[in-house]
Amino acid sequence: MEHDWLELQKRVHAEFARRLDAVTDWDAPTPDEGWTVRDLVTHVVEEQQWVPYLLAGHTVAKAKKHLEPLRDDLRGEWGLYSFAATTAWAATSQETMVHLSYDTVTMAEYLREQVSDVAIHTWDLARAVGADEELDTELVEAVWTVFEPQKETLAASGLYAPPVPLPDDAPLQQRLLAVTGRDPR
Repeated sequence: MEHDWLELQKRVHAEFARRLDAVTDWDAPTPDEGWTVRDLVTHVVEEQQWVPYLLAGHTVAKAKKHLEPLRDDLRGEWGLYSFAATTAWAATSQETMVHLSYDTVTMAEYLREQVSDVAIHTWDLARAVGADEELDTELVEAVWTVFEPQKETLAASGLYAPPVPLPDDAPLQQRLLAVTGRDPR
């Protein structure tokens, strides 16, 4: 199945915003070891800050010079930078080459990576604030196509906790989260 990643980007941003609206305790722990809700949201917002600059052809070093420190109003910052990222994605050709810290990839590859990151962190935020943890089915299916082929590499990378063992017939969302070291049960 071919996925419309631009549509999925909009959808995952809406899903993240919905969980963000449920935040009442910014210091609550999250499934990301050592991160509070504030740390998690800050990370996701900061990732969106980079998008317009990287899609415009800036290197990481040049883009970093443009980034502003986030204000305390993380909901407002999310709205601002989510809109800026969404606008930049829509205005950029999928073949555009993007200079990331570890490689140069197409916009389409960067988009898949970003959608996947926000999707996983949407679940993290939902779990941390006691919100609805069920992610959009098509979003889960699409993100699975990014993570599943890399599951051995991810396990060895140290970026995530070790994969959580689940039966092969577990729901896809649970298997996706388990690959990234999250226990969805």
